[in-house]
Amino acid sequence: MYIRFNACQSVEIAVPEERVPIQHYLRQPKRLVNALVDRSRTEQLSDECFRLKMRPLQFMMLSIQPTVDMRVWALSDGTINLESVACEILGVDYINDRFALNLKGQLSPHQSGGGTYLKGKADLEVRVELPPPLWLTPKPILEATGNGLLKSVLLSVKQRLMYQLLFDYRRWAGNATEVLLTDSPTILSLEG
Repeated sequence: MYIRFNACQSVEIAVPEERVPIQHYLRQPKRLVNALVDRSRTEQLSDECFRLKMRPLQFMMLSIQPTVDMRVWALSDGTINLESVACEILGVDYINDRFALNLKGQLSPHQSGGGTYLKGKADLEVRVELPPPLWLTPKPILEATGNGLLKSVLLSVKQRLMYQLLFDYRRWAGNATEVLLTDSPTILSLEG
């Protein structure tokens, strides 16, 4: 029995004014990934591709741990795009062989009323064939549980984005300002 779950989350964040605009910060996708996911659970596969090992999730009687390969890239205006390119479920081979995850998101800076805001949206969809023991559970209960789980995942990502990303940006901008004051040409390549 195949079932589909989905969730979407939008965000709008007021960006504190710093000497270095956030667009420069956002051109470094690795910084965004490190703000969203603990570094101990990320692996950089290429310039734009990262493997994210999520915390174990409980769904009905199952405990699953998704590992998602994400492509994250920046446009010249500072817009960050992300999309899932692969996924593996650790611990439950039955689910892993019958599981598809699709995540797409975008975060971009906007000027409004003299300030800068980050506006973004993420859409997450999971399709999975459930194991036979769950076939007896009514579909509305399965869908409500699955959709709620996906919403909680996106909400936790939003919360990290709102706090960790701004914290890291302010720290980075402070370091970048120090570099600017010494007339170094390396401001756009700071890795912090």
